[in-house]
Amino acid sequence: MTKLRPKYITFDCYGTLTNFQMASMARTLFADRFSTKEELEQYVFDFAWLRFDEVLGPWQPYIDVIRSAMQRACKRRNIEYREADLLAIYNAVPTWGPQDDVPEPLARLAEHYPLVIYSNASDDQIDQNVEKLGAPFHKIFTADSAKVYKPRQAAFEYMLDNLGCGPEDVLHVSSSLRYDLMTAHDIGIKNKVFVARGHEPSTPHYNYHEMQDLSGLPALVGL
Repeated sequence: MTKLRPKYITFDCYGTLTNFQMASMARTLFADRFSTKEELEQYVFDFAWLRFDEVLGPWQPYIDVIRSAMQRACKRRNIEYREADLLAIYNAVPTWGPQDDVPEPLARLAEHYPLVIYSNASDDQIDQNVEKLGAPFHKIFTADSAKVYKPRQAAFEYMLDNLGCGPEDVLHVSSSLRYDLMTAHDIGIKNKVFVARGHEPSTPHYNYHEMQDLSGLPALVGL
């Protein structure tokens, strides 16, 4: 395996490092509004892709991203929208801890490389999620602070500009092609890792190293 030597290792947070539980919470909260599992799963699918659609437009607070996506998904499936469901999900986000495979390799990486996060997160949530990861981070960037969400290129430009480096200086790690790795590819980040957690299908055209969990990442950077 080719060993990489980046100046920074940059990460997506929710889903890649943090166990992102929005889909599972939606299944629980909305189960009483559907007569079949298939209908419920279609709602969960709609809720996910509509969140993606919401972040492609002008910046809005993360709670409004979730609210708008939930309202649109409810309208699409002709069910009742309840503000209490939104608040239950939003308030749960900072309580979510790391994926099981994350703490050990992340701690090893932090001993040798500056670690960085860019997350489509709210500033009032992200610190609690990062604290649960158990490793020190050099910088944490959020869409809340930058006023731009991934997958927009401006999000990656903001991160690179604030690190004072170019695309060639980072190794970017994510479990999402759509939110991260497609844009990273287009902006010129050659060193990328796709953590295949089952969120999205592999798309090898984007020239990344693929691994099933984070345990293989230290070896990729010579540890």
